[in-house]
Amino acid sequence: MKFEVLILGSSSATPIYGRHPTAQLVNVNEQLYLIDCGEGTQVQLIKYGVRSNRIKHIFISHLHGDHYLGLIGLISSMHLVGRKDELHVYGPPGLKEIIDLHFLHSQTVLRYALHVHTTQDDVQDVIFENENLLVSSFPLDHRIACTGFRFDEKKHLPTIDREKTEAIGVPSAYLSLVKRGYDYTASDGTIYRWQDLTVAPPAPRSYAYCSDTVRTPSYLPFIQQIDLLYHEATFLHEMVDRAVDTYHTTALQAAEVAIEVGAKKLLIGHYSARYKDLKPLLQESRETFAETQLALEGNWYRI
Repeated sequence: MKFEVLILGSSSATPIYGRHPTAQLVNVNEQLYLIDCGEGTQVQLIKYGVRSNRIKHIFISHLHGDHYLGLIGLISSMHLVGRKDELHVYGPPGLKEIIDLHFLHSQTVLRYALHVHTTQDDVQDVIFENENLLVSSFPLDHRIACTGFRFDEKKHLPTIDREKTEAIGVPSAYLSLVKRGYDYTASDGTIYRWQDLTVAPPAPRSYAYCSDTVRTPSYLPFIQQIDLLYHEATFLHEMVDRAVDTYHTTALQAAEVAIEVGAKKLLIGHYSARYKDLKPLLQESRETFAETQLALEGNWYRI
């Protein structure tokens, strides 16, 4: 089952050097989820061949413009192309008011149902769940209310070992029970343990998105043992005072977070406009945490 992330925008504050404000697309089993929606997101979706109407859920971390100013345009375009499916948007208090105000003054009545869900910036909260995935928000420490998002794949059922079950003669109608953990008793009384008749599934995977935040220990409990961690790395560590003043993080600090939470891999992004060349950011992070990659627009990162 697919579990991967497409970077649509990697810049902080403004578009520059061909980089766009923050936006990411998460693909879980061909279900698409958008995280943040900076200016130009819908243009990036078109550029990378993603149909916006496939997106059913959008998660907005906070209300600084570089993380949501593309949202109204995207919602409007979905309306103009005849979207019928409902859309769910999750974000901080005030987001619904912003959306409603835009459509009030443009006299727009959407063709589809739009549901805006308010996130909490002081507690971890499960905000979405289906058969494959659980999404939770958690508080970050930024200048305004801001949350991160964690995507946890649900545990899969084991796979039937066809060679063994056919050799034993397990009825096909019983195979679903074996997958769910029931032993099989043959007609001669022999008991076959379900573990011996199945192949264990791969371990569930996880992705955490840490939007704008100063580096503090407060959010680390929410991203423990993550498979892929995206963490903002706006500055090099030589500008740590500037990072603290603006409630942002350095590349070194992002690497330290990855180590502390036991992350397997780290993606850094949200680059300051002062850095045309991103290699120093990557080098600084890799010196502390080797499994670091730059979040580069147009790249898919498999989890």
